[in-house]
Amino acid sequence: MKFHSLEVRQMAVSLLRGGTRNADVARRLNVPLGTVSSWKHKDRARRGECPGAHNPSCPRCDGSPLDRHAYSYLLGLYLGDGHISHHAGHRVPSLRITCDNKWPGLMRSAEQSIRRVFPFNRVCLASKVGCHDVKVYSKHLECLFPQHGPGKKHDRRIVLEDWQQAIVDAHPWEFVRGLIHSDGCRVTNWTVRNGKRYEYPRYFFTNKSDDIRKLCTDTLVKVGVQWTILARGSDPFNVSIARKASVALMDEHIGPKY
Repeated sequence: MKFHSLEVRQMAVSLLRGGTRNADVARRLNVPLGTVSSWKHKDRARRGECPGAHNPSCPRCDGSPLDRHAYSYLLGLYLGDGHISHHAGHRVPSLRITCDNKWPGLMRSAEQSIRRVFPFNRVCLASKVGCHDVKVYSKHLECLFPQHGPGKKHDRRIVLEDWQQAIVDAHPWEFVRGLIHSDGCRVTNWTVRNGKRYEYPRYFFTNKSDDIRKLCTDTLVKVGVQWTILARGSDPFNVSIARKASVALMDEHIGPKY
């Protein structure tokens, strides 16, 4: 193993703090890229800039304030397209909300809700093919999302804890909006009657988890929205909202993704 002088390490840290990329620092100082990355991580840790370092409190652990309005929306997003994972090299888990690039407004809404729920944590966007992951690191993710567990959501039991259900009951439309924004859509259907084409709007929520679909339909009932289950093939995974009055309610509180 090659040891590098204090002068070289200090020069590397200075360049990194100035915004120079890891790879450029490695080439300039003739130091392995992995070594430069390690120096950067240790320097950030000493200055308290590592992911999760600015999260001194937790609503579940010590009763810190929680933006319940934003949390209800974020909970809906998490149950749809969210995932908590532990990565090698990180001391804390990350929450990822995957957003299709076709919906930049949804991406902004997801980012804003995460910032409001985790005000002391840095939120970042990770680009993937056709989509972005809106990410946040926090050691308290599993405190706020106890539905996390091994495997896919539809392969395990999904039940809200009493404190979560109280938040959903207080902010039901935000919860429904999160579910629709993650695994739902507003479409225009059409039919032909007496030789004339008629178009009408409709909302869908599609999820393989029986528990998550029930959370959706139970909340829809509470806000006065009528729904049916529409099976495509033999899979009853689709919650359909097509009645005119119910669609009007959804348009008032949800609207199409953008």
